[in-house]
Amino acid sequence: MKHHKTFHPEQGWSLNERDPQFIETMMPYWEWFYRHYFRVKTSGWHHIPSQGPVLLVGSHNGGLASPDTSMMMYDWFCHFGTERPAYGLMHQSAWAMNSLLSRLAAKTGAVRAHPKMAIAALKQDAGVLVYPGGAQDVFRPYTQRHKIELAGRKGFIKLALREKVTIIPLISIGAHETLFILGDFYEQAKQLHQWGIPWLYDIDPEVFPIYLGLPWGLGIGPLPNFPLPIPIHTRVCPPICFEKYGREAANDRIYVDACYDLIVATMQQELDQLVAETMIQ
Repeated sequence: MKHHKTFHPEQGWSLNERDPQFIETMMPYWEWFYRHYFRVKTSGWHHIPSQGPVLLVGSHNGGLASPDTSMMMYDWFCHFGTERPAYGLMHQSAWAMNSLLSRLAAKTGAVRAHPKMAIAALKQDAGVLVYPGGAQDVFRPYTQRHKIELAGRKGFIKLALREKVTIIPLISIGAHETLFILGDFYEQAKQLHQWGIPWLYDIDPEVFPIYLGLPWGLGIGPLPNFPLPIPIHTRVCPPICFEKYGREAANDRIYVDACYDLIVATMQQELDQLVAETMIQ
């Protein structure tokens, strides 16, 4: 008997799925990981205003577990409470992979990575968290763990310009050492797919890493992982403001490219500084 996976296409298309009470029930669990498992150090939260919309732009780390993301969100709730809305833009394919996890993610504030959801959240004076680098960022090789990788995606720049909202970068170190990504073999996997081997869930993963980590030992493909207990240091960087805003600026390709380059360069500089500080300690 053939079983079909349950898929709810409406999930992630409403800001009302976020449940502050559910978040409250999760806080003790996140706190244990924060204080005892990852022993998180954090800084820079004074850069986020106490109210109003803000676009938080982060660099993904640590495979699908991405522990710095959950630790950042825990810090947000500690600083601003669970009632102040914050929404994370989650890749479209992630909503189709596991209905239960998608539902739980929506309860904590995940929404579809679509401009209309980001705009709706910003218009409600919410914080919006985006990781433009996506799969290429979260599964970049271990040797590139201290490199900002936004994969050339510039939709968040156009969003900030159109909505005239401030960008605040988020960086971290340690999370990308909770597994050891040996390399990306996507081109080889793509060739096998062209020969007839289907993608899992019929979704093109965009990357095909091989990594050492829990629980598989040797993980082949973008499999979920359980992160190793490596200390994580997160940092909220100073806001970045551009010279021009508005629809005309957002439609200027050269200007958007310049804004993107500024974001990447600034985040890389901040990350290099954080790495240097940690090595001195």
